[in-house]
Amino acid sequence: MDHPPSDAIAGTILDDAVELTLEEVSLVCAVREERILALVDEGVLQPRGRERGDWRFPGATVARAARALRLQRELDVDAHAAAVILELLDEIDRLRARLAR
Repeated sequence: MDHPPSDAIAGTILDDAVELTLEEVSLVCAVREERILALVDEGVLQPRGRERGDWRFPGATVARAARALRLQRELDVDAHAAAVILELLDEIDRLRARLAR
């Protein structure tokens, strides 16, 4: 049975070994840098480095940023509310892990 050719998908695994700049995180998340800066201001994302130009984000940051941005979009909340929601979701995950032991 012949199958039509499929489009190949290429990508990069973003783990903590990969570091991204502010610009790269905003590009991957398809948002303006201001949206990422708001998440940094609220403590959702924690870059390495002192000056904004020197900031580096672990690759896993992209998943957290995407989750926060999705919460903002779907629940129509600001960065502060998204930060609180993520904090509560993280706590639920920690409690579930403790119960599983």
